[in-house]
Amino acid sequence: MENTDFDFIIIGAGPAGLTAAQYSSRANISTLLIDQGLLGGQVTNISGLENYPGVFPAVNGFSFIATMKEQAETFGARIVQTIVSSVDKVDGRFLVRTSSGDFRSRTLLLATGAEHRKLGVRGEEEFAGRGVSYCATCDGPFFRGKDVVVVGGGDSACDEATYLSSLCSHVTVVHRKAQFRAQKAVAERVLGNPKITVRFNSVVSEIKGDGKVGSVELTDTKSGAKEELPASAVFIFVGMAPRTNLFSTLKTDEGGYIITNEDMETLVPGLYAAGDVRSKSFRQIVTACSDGAIAAHQAEKFIRELNNEVYR
Repeated sequence: MENTDFDFIIIGAGPAGLTAAQYSSRANISTLLIDQGLLGGQVTNISGLENYPGVFPAVNGFSFIATMKEQAETFGARIVQTIVSSVDKVDGRFLVRTSSGDFRSRTLLLATGAEHRKLGVRGEEEFAGRGVSYCATCDGPFFRGKDVVVVGGGDSACDEATYLSSLCSHVTVVHRKAQFRAQKAVAERVLGNPKITVRFNSVVSEIKGDGKVGSVELTDTKSGAKEELPASAVFIFVGMAPRTNLFSTLKTDEGGYIITNEDMETLVPGLYAAGDVRSKSFRQIVTACSDGAIAAHQAEKFIRELNNEVYR
C-alpha cells in the first residue's frame, strides 16, 4: 500500500511548487506534490524562456518544467496528478482529499497560482504561445520591431503597453470603454506616447492567423462596425484570478490573493502560500521559485521543531 502520510504536501506544480518540492525532499522531508493537470502551469505557454538567471540560450517552457520535475523526483519527492476536492486540518494534521484518495501531512504549501482572465474569443486558445501572450516581460522581446496589440485598460495593460513600445514598432491598445481605468499618471504615459495608438470603445472579437497571429478583428462597441488590424502579437491584460477556491477562509488582499509574511507563512501554523497565488508586487518565474524555496525552508524548520530536533 502506498504511503498517504507525509511531512509536507504541496498543492500546485508550477515553479513555486516544484522548487519547494526540490528543496524539501533534498532536506530529507517526505514530500508529496499534487497537481490536477499539466505540470508547470502558465510556464508551459512560454515558447522561449530567456529571462531566468542561468538558463541561456532560451529554452521552451516544457523543457524548463521537465528539468524541474526531474530534479524534484531525483531528490525523492512524490508527484501525483489528481484533483483536490477539499483541504482541512484534523487533529493537528492537514487532510487533503483528492480523487485518488486522502493524504495527510504536518505542513502544507498552497502553490495553486493564478490564471489570466481570458477574452474568450475565437483564435485565443489556438494561438496561445504563438502570438497570444499574457506576459509582456516574458514574450515582448520576441516581437521587436513588430506591430502588436494590447488588450485592456487597467494599470497592467497600460504599463505593459508602455514597456512594449520600447521594443515594438507600434502598439495598439484596445479598450472596451471610453476611458482607461488605470491611474491617471499611468494612463497619461500611454496617451502621450507617439508609438502607441489607443482604440477606445472597441473589443478584439477574433484573433486570426496561419500558424501564428497575423491580425485581429476589432469591433466597435457602439456602432458594431468591424475592422481587421494587422498584428504579430496580442498581449491580453484583462485581469488575473488567483486559484483560491479551496481556501476561501484565508486572509486575502483586495485582489483575492493570499496574504503571507516574508516567510510565506499564513495565519494558520504550518500552512504556507507561494507563487502567483500569494499577495505580492511582482510575479515572475524567478520570484515564484524564491517563494517556493523559502516556504520549504520554513516547513522544514517547523517539522524539526515538532520533532524536538535542534535546527541549525
